[in-house]
This record gives sequence, structure tokens and C-alpha cells, in this order.
Amino acid sequence: MPVNKTTAATPLQPRRRAIIIGSAQGLGAAMARRLAREGYLLGLADRNGELLGKVCAEINQAGGPGQARAYVHDVTNTEEVPALLQKIMADLGGLDAFIYVAGILLPTTPTTYEFDKDRKMMEVNALGALAWYNLVAPIFQALHSGTIVGVSSVAADRGRLGNPGYNASKAALDTYLEALRNRLTRHGVHVLTVKPGYMDTDMLKGVERPFLVASPDKAAEDIWNAMRRRKQTIYTLGAWGLIMLIIKHIPSLIFRRLSF
Repeated sequence: MPVNKTTAATPLQPRRRAIIIGSAQGLGAAMARRLAREGYLLGLADRNGELLGKVCAEINQAGGPGQARAYVHDVTNTEEVPALLQKIMADLGGLDAFIYVAGILLPTTPTTYEFDKDRKMMEVNALGALAWYNLVAPIFQALHSGTIVGVSSVAADRGRLGNPGYNASKAALDTYLEALRNRLTRHGVHVLTVKPGYMDTDMLKGVERPFLVASPDKAAEDIWNAMRRRKQTIYTLGAWGLIMLIIKHIPSLIFRRLSF
């Protein structure tokens, strides 16, 4: 029977609460639906208010009014994060999980160098995430509980020639999440790094001959299972883990001659 009001978690009625940044479509929306089915109260943030409203309406229709709340937010506006985090936590009555899904991949070619695109990808994929993590982490550390999820990419595992700026933005996120994990694990906080390969979202447009393509729902299920099992790092689809293990061990002398 769905709970139809937003209340803080209590011993008699535990309601877990999650914030998902980048939740209007694709993987973020799939994660929102997945956590909603588990009874989470959700604070959903995205710059696309129209699509975000539709996701919230769908969740609230199924789970009861107020299960999902929408907050329009552009992650490059980092100065608004402190106040927005406090508002969402007040609305939800606390916080148990924080998930950063927001990310962009701007197309380039092996012969072009475009700083504006690289800066934008770094701002959205890395700096926007850090603005949130640096506020959520001490809250969870003080509570000695909580789950932090960061959606990185297989592109973080090696500096491929196709899109150096995107690779660098995801590698920066990877390293930050590892350091955050090393800090917070001793305080009972779970930090999960997710590395998707190709996913059936708008980011796949323009990619030639994609393979091992995951649906957002499949990736969301993998992430949920990893959250429950307190995994540190996962690839989705799982086969990407083996592929990237091989790629990471290709000697540099050979790797730099490859065309991907």
C-alpha cells in the first residue's frame, strides 16, 4: 500500500530519502523510478523543469502525492547549491542517499581542440558534482551513515584520443570519489562509483557502431543492487569491466597507436 505523504523517517514508518541530481530523463529518471518503487522520498533536481515535472508526476501518481519533489537546478550554478541542499533536506525531512547523474558529452574529432566544450564538460561532469559532494559528505560523516553514488564512465579508465576533455572530466570524478570513499568508509558511509559503457540515451547520438548498449532501466537496476550490497565500483553492463581491464593493461606504446 503506497504511503501518500512526505514524512521524516521514524521507527514505525521508516522512509528513506534520496536526492538525485540530473533526473529529468535517461539514467537519472530511471533511478528515480527505481528508488520510488523501494519507497524512497525523492528530491529530484535538473535544469529541464518540464521533463522533471513529468517524472515527478509519474512517480507521485503511482506512489502517492509528495513522494517526489522537483527542483529546477543547473549544476554549473554552484553558488546556489548550499541553499538548495538545505531546502531539499528540509522538505524531505533528512537524507539517506545522494546520487549525482548529471553529465554531458560534447562531440569533437581527433583533430579539433575546443576549450569551450572541454570547460563545459568539466563544469558539469566534475565541478558540479564536487559542489554537491563537498556539502553532502560532512553531513553523512557526522551521521555515520548514508550512501553517495557518482556516475562516471568507462571513458575515465584511459586517455583515449577521441575526446580528451570528456575522458579527463570523468577521470577527475573517479579520483575524487575514490578519495571520498577512503575518507568516509571509516565513518560508515558508502561511496559507489558507477561506470557505464554505451547507454541508450541522448548521449549515444552520433556514436558510430555502439555495442553492449544498456537501457537506463537495466543500469538503474545494477546501481540499486550495488547500493544494497555496498559495492565500491561497478561497470554496467558488467561485461565492460572485463573490456576495460584489458584496455587498461595495453602498453602505452601500443595504446597510443590505436584509433579509439
